[in-house]
Amino acid sequence: MKKVLHISSECYPAAKAGGMGDVVGALPLYLPAAGAKSSVIIPKYANKWFKGKTFKAVAKGSFAMGPYQIDYKIQTLKKNTLGYDLYCVDLPGLFDRDSIYLDVDGHGYKDEPQRNIAFQTAVVDWLAKGKTSFDILNCHDHMTGLIPFMVKYATAYQSLSSTPTVLTIHNGMYKGEFDWKIANYLPPYSSQHDGILDWDHKINSLATAIKCAWKVNTVSPNYMKEIMRDAGPMTHLYHMEEHKCLGILNGVDTKLWDPSTDSFLEHKLQDHVWVKFKQQNKTALLKQFGLKSRRPLVGFIGRLTDQKGADLLAEALDQKLSSNANLSMIILGTGDVSIEARLQELAKKYPKSVATYIAYDEGLARSIYAGCDYLIMPSRFEPCGLNQLFAMRYGTIPVVSDVGGLVDTVPDISIKGNGIVFGHSNIYAIQHALERAIALYKEKNTFKSLRSKLVKLDYSWSKSAETYAKLYQSLINSKV
Repeated sequence: MKKVLHISSECYPAAKAGGMGDVVGALPLYLPAAGAKSSVIIPKYANKWFKGKTFKAVAKGSFAMGPYQIDYKIQTLKKNTLGYDLYCVDLPGLFDRDSIYLDVDGHGYKDEPQRNIAFQTAVVDWLAKGKTSFDILNCHDHMTGLIPFMVKYATAYQSLSSTPTVLTIHNGMYKGEFDWKIANYLPPYSSQHDGILDWDHKINSLATAIKCAWKVNTVSPNYMKEIMRDAGPMTHLYHMEEHKCLGILNGVDTKLWDPSTDSFLEHKLQDHVWVKFKQQNKTALLKQFGLKSRRPLVGFIGRLTDQKGADLLAEALDQKLSSNANLSMIILGTGDVSIEARLQELAKKYPKSVATYIAYDEGLARSIYAGCDYLIMPSRFEPCGLNQLFAMRYGTIPVVSDVGGLVDTVPDISIKGNGIVFGHSNIYAIQHALERAIALYKEKNTFKSLRSKLVKLDYSWSKSAETYAKLYQSLINSKV
């Protein structure tokens, strides 16, 4: 069985800021059935999950990083119940913080270059010097994007140059760009390879990985098509490397996301009686937030950012409710402070119609998936999207913009699909989509039939895991 190491800054439940954490935490559980044994390595943070757990060191080392000497330890849990080996890189002073990416001021850490490079170098140093080996290195997003370069060109790590590397792009908007002043932080390499690191006169971690990785995949087929059409200044690079690019759709961990066993839910699904399950959870939500009943309940879960269309949603919702639209809404998330404030204003303005909860709360998220009639995702772009998959798993109809992986997973009901789709994410398109949702809700038999269809759809990881395993095997075969 081929051995795969997933290298990431996130892995649920240890560390999660978005969908990447869900993917890295779930995919390794499904790969063994497809013939690939997976392990994961992430930085060791000081968040709630890590506190109180006992670790054992499996390796230690040190390396020079510019003017600094970096000491690291590779650790594993003494009691690991995750279903795969989870390794943590202990880098004192760099990652022992309670937030993954953001400082107390809400902005990214100012020492991000040092943190990222130290983590990646520690992983490669451990692999080159240690006794643990892997057949494939699967790097996730720009935070690990320098690893394909390091194993290919760093002088001290040439023993790893024949190990195939895969880059999985969860969000191509973030590139990990650094000023060339920190080039001496990288492991020594020949300056003739500077051009591989460079894009627009900066060290670009994502561009470097696209150039150096053996294969590159996005987390949905349609997102790969989108970035091939328009990735800004990097569009040309994607076209240059198109021969090694593909899209693989994300999946859902059906054991973790199971409405009949979900430990977060007070009212679980029993005997597949969906009407009772949805009504009990909806009633609980309405009571918790003091919202009106006998109307469709729409949920939004996610980062309150322009990417997710949260700014558009605020304006569209205000205009609809001012004209007495017959719907209620629950919004859960954090992000741009101005968007947060706007949504909180809406909740004050329409206390019986809008509830805004500014936080990341896994338990409340599960309740929203279980209790809402609809989940809206007005994203300007969406590499895959997992929320629409979770929603359907819990019998909630997705209302989505026609971008990225949303296109791959939510065909419109007008073509016998499984959700309401709108193009051109703008205020008016969102309002029209909400009008369609209200109208559909009134068609009780049609609404019930659609819900019955949703919960039978299979978006588990099994099929996608097979695709990843075939990709890994093809790279191993290419070495022979």
